[in-house]
Amino acid sequence: MSHPTQSDARHMWRMARDSGVLDVNSSYSYLLWCTDFPSTSVVATIDNQPVGFITGYIRPSGSLMIWQVGVDEASRGKGLAASMLAWLADSLAALQGEPLVMETTVTQSNMASRALFAGFARRRGMVLTESTGFGLELFPDAHEAEPLLRLTPQDPHKTPNNRA
Repeated sequence: MSHPTQSDARHMWRMARDSGVLDVNSSYSYLLWCTDFPSTSVVATIDNQPVGFITGYIRPSGSLMIWQVGVDEASRGKGLAASMLAWLADSLAALQGEPLVMETTVTQSNMASRALFAGFARRRGMVLTESTGFGLELFPDAHEAEPLLRLTPQDPHKTPNNRA
């Protein structure tokens, strides 16, 4: 696993297009992502071929916003998305010197992504909360609502009844 480069953008676009579930952004947007946000994104390769990616960025609040998680069809069901998420979280936490707060929006129908983030939170001992995010009324098309999932590290120095 590594941070993406511009040469990975076309593969990321292809994986998003072929996923059947991700919103496909323009190929140009994936080039911009690999240029402007490589340190908050990851690409996984097998035999030097990209087979998965996560795009993310740091929000003004300081949390890591996960934008898209894509895995090639042949590589699905092997834990690759979870491995990429862990690699990205660990590399950013090492830079910050503390665990990250992570956020993402996931439709109710995207059970794979919901399971990915719930499992990640459980394995890491994080608190997973869900809030409104982006409601139906905000989309000009037939897009599903995108509830916000927030994964927050538990503070080991606070008792369960004294959490901030």
